[in-house]
Amino acid sequence: VPNAFFLKKGLTVEELVKALNAVGASTSSIISILESIKAAGALSAEIKII
Repeated sequence: VPNAFFLKKGLTVEELVKALNAVGASTSSIISILESIKAAGALSAEIKII
């Protein structure tokens, strides 16, 4: 699939952020993605934006 990438199950937040950076995602996009994952209940960590 063009412009897509697949992630393994059990991925860490660090691995996810590295993968998103590798495909050129902006900082604001990464934050939005993490917030969406959290809202969906798939992230049990606290997100702190500094």
